[in-house]
Amino acid sequence: MYLVCGEALFDFFSEEDPSGQASRVNYKAIAGGSPFNVAVGLRRLGIEAGLFGGVSTDFLGRRLLQVLKDEGVSERFLVEFAAPTTLSMVAVGANGSPQYNFRGEGCADRLLEVAHLPELGADIRGLHVGSYSLVVQPIGDTLLSLVQRESGKRLISLDPNVRLNPQPDIQRWRERVAELVKHADLIKVSDEDLHLLYPDQSPESVLQGWLQHRCQLVFLTRGGDGASVFSRRHGNWSVPAVKVVMADTVGAGDTFQAALIAWLTEQQLDSVEGLQQLGREQIDAMLGFAIRAAALTCTKTGPDLPYRRQL
Repeated sequence: MYLVCGEALFDFFSEEDPSGQASRVNYKAIAGGSPFNVAVGLRRLGIEAGLFGGVSTDFLGRRLLQVLKDEGVSERFLVEFAAPTTLSMVAVGANGSPQYNFRGEGCADRLLEVAHLPELGADIRGLHVGSYSLVVQPIGDTLLSLVQRESGKRLISLDPNVRLNPQPDIQRWRERVAELVKHADLIKVSDEDLHLLYPDQSPESVLQGWLQHRCQLVFLTRGGDGASVFSRRHGNWSVPAVKVVMADTVGAGDTFQAALIAWLTEQQLDSVEGLQQLGREQIDAMLGFAIRAAALTCTKTGPDLPYRRQL
């Protein structure tokens, strides 16, 4: 089982009101949050997954819990709180790229403390952390403690997935990412995230620096320009995107992340040692699989991640 750690929330997508009245705004609400999406994405790709996160006892929290049950994501690492569910208001641009505005201060997904950390058995093959749960408190320090505790014992993957609305202090993001990079075996990052984090540095220099720690592979996603991989042993190369009819890019990065983990698990390489053994052709196959999966998500509205049979 792969344990995904972090937030679960509802994305509210604005829709045009048929009446055209400015006083009315219609919304479509879809369960989401980057870690939530990755956990669901893993299950849809046939991989056992659990979510370690805080969920609310309110109406929306009950709905999130039901979605996880329906998708087959393990609930045994969830912690319930009598606090609201985070809401993310999403506006999608002409190019399909989303803009997020979070209502989450004091909400359930942020309330995990070190005392909530579970003991992990041998059935937990790896951990994934990412998004704003890395930098809001107290969950940010809780997840850092978990990663530090488990580093070297099981595969750890990281996706910074920078969201400045819940935490606008970019220096805090830089400091936390720098600390987590020391412990991650596999990192996925978007070109947008790198520009926010390190606007004065080339992506190549940043990623090569990350490979000087534990990390074996870094995947850099570039939207419509495809993705690149940086390997400690095999150098770096790029693969173009799959051309699709675009709905939006919501959930594409989470799909990419889930597909990387799923590919490793299918090949029985979802371990620190397995990652170190990968050859160039295997890494290329892993990258291609993730690109195809992400492309499918881009053909649908919202984070509707693909099933294994579709790939």
